[in-house]
Amino acid sequence: MTETGRRERKKAATHQALADAALELFLERGYDAVGVREIADTADVSVATLFKHFPDGKEALVFDQDADHEAALVTAVRDRPTGQSIPQALRQLLRDERSRQVRTDPRLADFLRLIDTTPALREHFRRMWLRHENALAAAIAADTGLPEGDAACQALAHFALEAVTLVRGRDDAESALDQIFALLDAGWAGTTKKPRSTATPGGS
Repeated sequence: MTETGRRERKKAATHQALADAALELFLERGYDAVGVREIADTADVSVATLFKHFPDGKEALVFDQDADHEAALVTAVRDRPTGQSIPQALRQLLRDERSRQVRTDPRLADFLRLIDTTPALREHFRRMWLRHENALAAAIAADTGLPEGDAACQALAHFALEAVTLVRGRDDAESALDQIFALLDAGWAGTTKKPRSTATPGGS
């Protein structure tokens, strides 16, 4: 392994250690009761190192996969297989991601409760969500050749992301997600069809 590779692995490990330490402390004692110095000490790094990895502050420690998630949304649109619609590609990504979280993260319910009950985290999540929505809408527009800011692209991005929230807590969450995306897929197919002229020669 090259020296660059070692540095990247060490950097990723430190990043993950900080995020894990922060979440453990937040879940144990509450977000407002934990300071950045305590998080840094728990991860055995300096406060300066913490801010080097998370320059946006304490809230960003909770959403450490923010950039990866946004990149995955854009990639799902841009690199989807031939013949697969954009809603189908997003459904597959979000369904797989949610299924993985439910299977592998026993703290998922506590994590969601932490966000819901902490104003600073709710606000950070709202801003992050809006960034993801705008990035996804831009990727959809670029892929389809529609103009930037197109209302249909923005709507598809918004409701695709909102679908995960809509099925939260349902026993039939995965089938409900499929149902929502079937609706989005049908609507998107209708939106992207070329409009037909209904005018007749000499008609009014």
